[in-house]
Amino acid sequence: MRGSEPTFTIGVEEEYLLVDKETRALVIDPPATLMVEAEEKCGNQVTSELLRSQIEVGTKVCRNVQEVKQDLARLRRNIVEVADRHGLAPIAASTHPFSSWTEQKHTKKDRYDTLTLEMQGAARRLLICGMHVHVGIDDDELRIDLMNQLSYFLPHLLALSCSSPFWNGRDTGLKSYRLTIFDALPRTGLPERFASWAEYQRHINILMDAGLIEDSTRIWWDLRPSARFPTLETRIMDVCTRLEDTIALTALLVCILRMLYRLRTRNQRWRIYTPMLIRENRWRAMRYSFDEGMIDLAKGTVVPFSDLTDDLLSLVAEDAKALGCESEVNGILRILTRGTSAHRQLKDYELERASGASVEDSLKSVVDTLIEDTVEGLEM
Repeated sequence: MRGSEPTFTIGVEEEYLLVDKETRALVIDPPATLMVEAEEKCGNQVTSELLRSQIEVGTKVCRNVQEVKQDLARLRRNIVEVADRHGLAPIAASTHPFSSWTEQKHTKKDRYDTLTLEMQGAARRLLICGMHVHVGIDDDELRIDLMNQLSYFLPHLLALSCSSPFWNGRDTGLKSYRLTIFDALPRTGLPERFASWAEYQRHINILMDAGLIEDSTRIWWDLRPSARFPTLETRIMDVCTRLEDTIALTALLVCILRMLYRLRTRNQRWRIYTPMLIRENRWRAMRYSFDEGMIDLAKGTVVPFSDLTDDLLSLVAEDAKALGCESEVNGILRILTRGTSAHRQLKDYELERASGASVEDSLKSVVDTLIEDTVEGLEM
């Protein structure tokens, strides 16, 4: 079986929000030259997004986590430099602390025009950014099998990535508000389960034949087989403000997939739990990040997230060593120690308010923090 092991190549896509460095608000209509300049520096690794205040980058196909870090750091640096020429800055956060979706303009592309026409208000308020991680798994049947098993771990990944506690200038009480917005679209949430690739394809074909979707890129589950590449694409995570957090989560994800594959070669597999139970942990991740623990579905009790993390890191230790990313995987422990971007945003806001700053100025301070943390570790 060793010779047929998947490549486990990696590609990461990150979406950023563009803010005016003076007002800290989102730029509603950035200059057209910005995207031209970004493409000159990044080539086809940068693209516009649904809203003009968003920009997306994607790494090349990387052989390991170290290559991901190098390429993603380069892309972030380039976007920072191009944006700065126009008095703007990117923030790697899944929502903006105070700018409203009602003020935004969508990008003029046929795909986005069609989406907005079909989804109406549900699409117009998609002022959210995410992080998508592709892992190379060439075999169709294996990709479906691993998708079924990886679903269990999706809430854990979300809990460690939260970066969207604010919406329209208010503390939502959730660490990841982003998914409450995205879940309003059809074909979102936890992936369905399929017994085979053929069964999955039959279901996609029904929607295509009915004229409801053009192809499987309109399937927006938290985890899906990519429509364009022989990869499994994990989509549940908020975009991480700090690059090192992105790398830690990417490393953990690829190690989990290798662990599941390794079990399969020994005629073992991860237990499949009902979507109802996984959804409960998904909600807990959205609401609390890792602060209030999660359900250990094998035990049937809520346990501290640190306990689950220790167990998970033990499970994937062999795989982290084999993939050469032990240091990067252990970065998960740093997230637990200092908190996610959502924790940092909320703490910054509370400190500003406690010092006597207004709500408006406190939220602007949060944006300043996001600008700083987005470039942390980039060696500008």
